[in-house]
Amino acid sequence: MATPLRVLLIEDSEADAELVVRLLRTGGYEVESRRVDSASGLTECLDAAWDIAISDYVMPGFSGLAALAMIRERSLDIPFLFVSGTMGEETAVNAIRMGAHDYIMKDHMARLVPTIRRELEQAALRTERKQIELRMRQLERFEALGKLAGGIAHDFNNVIGAIMGWAGLGGRDIPGDSPAAESFRQIEQQATRAAGLTRQLLAFARRQVIHPSTIDLNHLVGETAELLQQLIGEGIHMTLQLAANLRATQADSGQIEQVLMNLCVNARDAMPHGGNLTIETRNVLLEAGDPRLSGDCRPGPYVALSVSDSGIGMDAATIEQIFDPFFTTKEVGQGTGLGLATTLGIVKQHDGFIVVQSRPNEGSQFHVYLPAAAGEALPEPVAIEAAVRGGSETILVAEDHDGILRMACAVLRSFGYRVVAAQDGEEAVRAFEQNRDEVSLALMDMVMPKMHGPEAYEEIRRCQPRLPVIFTSGYPEENAAMAACNAAVLPKPYPPKALARKVREVLDAAPQ
Repeated sequence: MATPLRVLLIEDSEADAELVVRLLRTGGYEVESRRVDSASGLTECLDAAWDIAISDYVMPGFSGLAALAMIRERSLDIPFLFVSGTMGEETAVNAIRMGAHDYIMKDHMARLVPTIRRELEQAALRTERKQIELRMRQLERFEALGKLAGGIAHDFNNVIGAIMGWAGLGGRDIPGDSPAAESFRQIEQQATRAAGLTRQLLAFARRQVIHPSTIDLNHLVGETAELLQQLIGEGIHMTLQLAANLRATQADSGQIEQVLMNLCVNARDAMPHGGNLTIETRNVLLEAGDPRLSGDCRPGPYVALSVSDSGIGMDAATIEQIFDPFFTTKEVGQGTGLGLATTLGIVKQHDGFIVVQSRPNEGSQFHVYLPAAAGEALPEPVAIEAAVRGGSETILVAEDHDGILRMACAVLRSFGYRVVAAQDGEEAVRAFEQNRDEVSLALMDMVMPKMHGPEAYEEIRRCQPRLPVIFTSGYPEENAAMAACNAAVLPKPYPPKALARKVREVLDAAPQ
């Protein structure tokens, strides 16, 4: 079977150009070519995708060296060969210094096909090497930004948690239909939105705690379709192409739903005047060496979730940046630049990867690949929210962030509890020793000055081994670590009802 080859011929002689094409076809190539012999003609076709450029050295009013310079100015990394009857050795060496890959004399055309075959192989190796280097730079950049994002999110969670808690408390103390109550509700709503931004930062940093189960992507897409249609608006026609017998995947359904919504919002914004959006699922088997495999992803069965649009598309430079946090092509105030960064973080945390295909004015396709799982999807559990009850027990609250400490103490007192407060680990141990006969539960931040929460709790357990504890943290990985040790965990930021509910739950479960 012939190998497709797109050839840009820079040649004033139509007969010589036809000879080159004929030799390439004889050599096993299916040739698509265009001949130009001037600077203006070359400019017109440089936006097209070419596999190789073959140029004469001297042409009336134009030269091969000028053509070479124009191609290199465009940063087009394609093989460039001279085919000439007039080049001397010194001229040929100079041409190679300027960026040509080889030259062939017209009285030695037998070298043409072997030379082109060699240059195409070397070009493929160069492309592969550049892709590997780009991925390595991206991984290093993402790792550094991920650490920064994780630290920022922790600090935000403390501040947002205090705002959320005080707003909830304030709203409880006034009539629900008063203007002040509405103000408190708005404050709490905006704090919740801010907490969502920190979750996006953590998702990008791959520090978000996920709760995977065996899910069916077809079911998830179907359940979300109505919401997605409302999200993208009536001017965009949405089509679902869901594969029959789709394999299950091990994933957090809420996180993958966020991926789907982010991609659909991105597609909507790329079609300001309407268009077509297609959501597709399919089974894919990726073998070793498949160019779609990236990073440390392994060959094997995958489930693909694709979102395609007929929008404005992107150039190569934009594609390289779209997953960077805070990068956006939208106007100021129209987006945070976190949507695709979040999407990539979630997918990577699920051991998957994303392939993007796009060209200006030709739409975009985002293909999400998630490892296929054995077995069938499980139904999603239905969460039942328990009623909030208070109590009269004494709670030791240890928290170094003053806003969180005061808020937590106020919430617990409002539910009837007595509170003993401490601002670091050592103070928490001393406070417990002074109130050991009264304290029924410890609520402790994971990271505090002088002594961290788990260390302080170990000191306390020497006096009271059966004392229950709830650990809190704005670092999801710390919450996950403590949860793995069967400790009760309350992630920050938490609203007042969540705190009260968790305290009552742990107290009721404690041995009497």
